[in-house]
Amino acid sequence: MPLISLFDRGASLGRDRIAYVRGSTEISFGAAQDQTYRIARALLAQNLRRGSHCAVLSDNDPASWLCVLAVWRAAHVWVPLNPRAPLPEHLHLIQGFDVEVLFYKQMFAPLIAEIAHQSPGLKLLVCIDGEAEGSASLGQLVADQPALPPDIVVGEEEMAALMPTGGTTGRPKGVMLSHRNLVVSAINGILNTPYAPGEPIVNLAAAPMTHTAGFLTLPATARGGKVVVMTKPDPTELLDIVTGQGVTEFFLPPTVIYRLLDMPGIDQRDFSRLKYLMYGAAPMSVEKLRRALQLFGPVMHQGYGQTEAPGAIAFLRPGDHYRDGQVAEDARLSSCGLPSVFNSTAIMDDEGNILPQGSTGEICVRGDIVMMGYYKQPDVTAQTIVDGWLHTGDLGHIDAEGFLHITDRKKDVIISGGFNVYPGEVEQVIWRHPAVLDCAVIGVPHPDWGEAVKAVVELKPGAAVSGEELIALCKQQLGSVKAPKSIDFIDSLPRSPVGKVVKKDLREIYRS
Repeated sequence: MPLISLFDRGASLGRDRIAYVRGSTEISFGAAQDQTYRIARALLAQNLRRGSHCAVLSDNDPASWLCVLAVWRAAHVWVPLNPRAPLPEHLHLIQGFDVEVLFYKQMFAPLIAEIAHQSPGLKLLVCIDGEAEGSASLGQLVADQPALPPDIVVGEEEMAALMPTGGTTGRPKGVMLSHRNLVVSAINGILNTPYAPGEPIVNLAAAPMTHTAGFLTLPATARGGKVVVMTKPDPTELLDIVTGQGVTEFFLPPTVIYRLLDMPGIDQRDFSRLKYLMYGAAPMSVEKLRRALQLFGPVMHQGYGQTEAPGAIAFLRPGDHYRDGQVAEDARLSSCGLPSVFNSTAIMDDEGNILPQGSTGEICVRGDIVMMGYYKQPDVTAQTIVDGWLHTGDLGHIDAEGFLHITDRKKDVIISGGFNVYPGEVEQVIWRHPAVLDCAVIGVPHPDWGEAVKAVVELKPGAAVSGEELIALCKQQLGSVKAPKSIDFIDSLPRSPVGKVVKKDLREIYRS
């Protein structure tokens, strides 16, 4: 089943239904589908090789997302680009991932000129929303194309997306994802966000559609739901849209949820139509999760995945946050949920042996969500996928009830004086302090212990706490070995486009 079938299924439920909203502009399923037909036909008319790599550089915009859908319809491969990334990162992806077609918004025209100058492999530049020198305009490109399905059959084992890894531990690798990978991921999403027949589905694309938010629109679209697209990150506008447009589901990384919790007047907002506030991409403070449950109600929904196994390794569904009608204990809330039904999940030791329940080891996954491999890196692929098992690099365990718990990233474990210290455990304690907005715990070089535990803390606006107080709190709850030996305060932690703290940037600062 090709990925575009999810959109077409939604269109079959009524071409007059509204598919996308951006500001005052509404696009029906019929108009959106016709546009993807035209763009796909225009791409096929270019005589590109099947499976050509097509990048899209844009802010959040349905017009740009339709280009992605058309790329899939034409049996080509989508390469997402982060609109906030610097020129060197764009060049690394476009050149290293062999991009041949580049769609872009006019606001990026100066950047595109430099990219094109340094990227001889680009064969076609398309300006989505206007005209630019050296590029075809999208309007001109599709002008003579009929709004009819192109005569091409897309296989489910063909590559659909070439996704850069988060880059939190080094330069991004290219993750090859098939249509089957992404369809199964979407089906998992549908199964874990049920709606009653006829119940409205309104998805808010608040996070970048170039990453998780784009894929998270597909389960809604497949069921004929409406996608409301935010153009810029603005907490007040987000709340206005959620309450004003009757949003039923949306995704945010934990760091954005933390900011919402402290928004003035948020407790006066009406969230009665919200069913799923999806969170993930980074660990969440249990203390702040409890506050979110109190504020938003029984709607919190965690998804655990990674680029190599997108979005569907495990789910902590809204009901899983409760036990016997009350908010569940910390051990449940700190889990990432039950493994999804379309993959096998196991905990393994360093030799690849499956460990018994309750033992801590590396989380490994096998099934239809596991990537095809890393682009042009067969050796790294062979190290990551062994006997069909994807080694995620996350440490964790499965408890007696079957819930999966992440201890930490394998590469983030701090070895101090011969003892293993898991940063996530320390971060949970620091997050509980009312003055703390966010934090990151890392290991820094120490002449005697090898590494010392350091916490880097971002405070809430106007709040104050001393490093000594936080260290004392950690010693009280974790003991002196795991407590930070020093704490630094920072205005803003370095984050990836999806809100994940980039610990490698912090480590580089202290190790240099």
